[in-house]
Amino acid sequence: MKYAKLSEKTIRKVLKCFCLELTAIQTAELTLLNRHTIDRYYLIFRKKIAEYQEENFKQLSGDIEIDESYFGSRHKGDKRGRSTERKIPVVGILKRNGTVYTRIIHDASRRSLLPIIEELVEKSRSNIYTDQWRSYDGLVLSGYQHHRINHSQEFANSHNHINGIESFWSYMKRKMRKHNGISRSRFELYLKEAEFRFNHREDDLYTLLTQIIFH
Repeated sequence: MKYAKLSEKTIRKVLKCFCLELTAIQTAELTLLNRHTIDRYYLIFRKKIAEYQEENFKQLSGDIEIDESYFGSRHKGDKRGRSTERKIPVVGILKRNGTVYTRIIHDASRRSLLPIIEELVEKSRSNIYTDQWRSYDGLVLSGYQHHRINHSQEFANSHNHINGIESFWSYMKRKMRKHNGISRSRFELYLKEAEFRFNHREDDLYTLLTQIIFH
């Protein structure tokens, strides 16, 4: 913000609108600023959030749910939804009653997923829960306690589930629908924004973002 053209007071007004999830058009109308100016500051906010999320990530432990999701157009004939021809694949790792971490992946293969899991999840103090996707086959051999969820049989079991990460995907997709298309080049910024909002859903976002933006 050192070289910002707007005053800090005005930037704070824009930030309040961002925290309330107002669109750039709505914020432009409320602040009497140009829509492109709002777009530029919203982009700055999202970049700061993405940096904050990466810099403050700590390796997860405990009961961990892992799943992938796909964003973009559905590939015809792909019932499972693990095609990347038109979609952006994302892996989500959630600590139950805690935070979620997301990362865009090349594909949902074992070769792509296992190194990320080994980087982000502590082996000695973690129980991992996933669905039955074959790419998770190597987790036990890698030293993890691994529990597979069969959706058709496990819903009655209060512990064996991945409801938390699936709830995050629903949350993320609701957020995405508010935007009229997101370019592939900027998708990660919106992903990290949703991750940030989810992880701090009980916090005062404006106070936290003020510290991040004006740090």
